[in-house]
Amino acid sequence: MSAADTWRDSLAAWALPEHILAGAEESPWIHPPELFTLPTVIDLTPSHARAREAMPEGGSVLDVGCGGGVAAFALVPPAARVIGVDHQGAMLEMFARSAAERGVACATVEGFWPAVANRVEIADVVTAHHVVYNVGDIVPFLTALSEHARARVVLELPERHPLSAMSDAWRHFWGLERPVGPTPEDLLAVLADMGVTATRESFVAPLRGEHDLARAAHFARIRLCLPAARESEVYDYLASQPAPIARELSTIWWDV
Repeated sequence: MSAADTWRDSLAAWALPEHILAGAEESPWIHPPELFTLPTVIDLTPSHARAREAMPEGGSVLDVGCGGGVAAFALVPPAARVIGVDHQGAMLEMFARSAAERGVACATVEGFWPAVANRVEIADVVTAHHVVYNVGDIVPFLTALSEHARARVVLELPERHPLSAMSDAWRHFWGLERPVGPTPEDLLAVLADMGVTATRESFVAPLRGEHDLARAAHFARIRLCLPAARESEVYDYLASQPAPIARELSTIWWDV
């Protein structure tokens, strides 16, 4: 089995059982735009540092799966042009608004990468933060990133799948055991099979998320496929758990 097959199968294991999905009142696959609002001050990470190293003065950054645009706007300046790609129009509206507020040239493309790659311009640096765990067919995704970068591609991803944070909750409410893979090491193996020489740097960063417990319970209840009538149970469960304040991340980058 190839590294790409291992990656794909590890992600497929996160699929929810049909009997749970069938009873869900709302889709659990939510990414509320308000959780991706650009902070007033962006805390710089090794991911930003590696991208800035390769960014020429007045250069451009393509941010794939941009959300509110933290990965892109952390590079402004020296970057003077930002390009955002996201499948949610509300994310792109936030991205464009942030560019206008900063007086930065901006372009946005709505859709899934790499399906929309032929509509997206080349940039000096390409970033994709917290996206790859959503991509089963990883080789075309990574190939298109490289093809759109003049200098460097920079990825950021958690050390563990982001849904791992809810594994205990799934066990508590459903008696369901969740997977543990894939990992950044698995991604490096895919890149090696592609002939890409990539570098990885691990670090710890503050956890961004919903700090209001009621709103956190609301989002968690939806992700757990529980009915609205059980939201108070989710609230009580979250209140009884220690709140994480940091998470372990990896930066993976390569030059093109």
